[in-house]
Amino acid sequence: MNRYDVFLKVIEKGSFTKAAEALGYTQSAVSQKVHALEEELATTLISRSRKGITLTADGEEFLPFIKKVNNSYRELMEKSREMQGLESSNIRIGTFTSISSQWLPGLMKEFKQLYPSVHFYLQQGEYTSIVKSIKEGSVDFGFVNPDAADDLETVSLKQDYMLAVLPEDHVLRTRPSITLEELANDPFILLDEGTLSEPLESFKANGLHPNIEYRVIDDYTIMSMVESGLGISILSELVMKNVSYRMVKKEITPPITRMIGIAYKNKHTLPIASRHFIDFIIQKFKHERHLFE
Repeated sequence: MNRYDVFLKVIEKGSFTKAAEALGYTQSAVSQKVHALEEELATTLISRSRKGITLTADGEEFLPFIKKVNNSYRELMEKSREMQGLESSNIRIGTFTSISSQWLPGLMKEFKQLYPSVHFYLQQGEYTSIVKSIKEGSVDFGFVNPDAADDLETVSLKQDYMLAVLPEDHVLRTRPSITLEELANDPFILLDEGTLSEPLESFKANGLHPNIEYRVIDDYTIMSMVESGLGISILSELVMKNVSYRMVKKEITPPITRMIGIAYKNKHTLPIASRHFIDFIIQKFKHERHLFE
């Protein structure tokens, strides 16, 4: 979003806060964009008071010119996208359940507002199969734990906590947190993530061996199994947002975390649409981490 667009949105909404909400930015980011425009023009464009905001005399004079520049800038960007081949381009992504259900819908929606003709292809998998797909070229890039893709280029995005998942009537349901030792003996439902499993690595690091009775590749299937009393599990906090399964979620001592990132072979050889989407994702996480908490 360019500073002209941001400035006009502030004027339209009559508030920095409302403009930030409409644009999906932080209020601080909106203020910085407006301040940059004011510095560029060497004047103050907006007057702030308890009653709200108003255009200064200079702001009134500059407003029609800013609108013209903004329209011209949009036309320039549209022509640039056309020349770069983003129209009707395909973006192929390897992903796993928590990302495809919690992050990607919003990211894809916002990106398609910029590039309406772009098409997305999502290939669901786990760390190992996603890395394999990236190397084979069946996807352009993928979401993984960077530790599972040490021979690919990676960008870390966010750390995600893992939680213990118990049936509602479990004996440990009232505990504020649960140790790995207490989780080791119950029937354990393992989320199969290929060669790297953060829970198994944590058990191993503490000299423990969980009682694995089930191996499952889908997080939601595991939640249903826990709800039915078949066993316990450890799942990411991210994937359990907004779910209605009857189960108990508990913090683990010591904590188990995983890093979520993006992996690809060589960014310079990727299709331009995928390069743009990768850059878009990185910037979103860099400037607006609170949206993904």
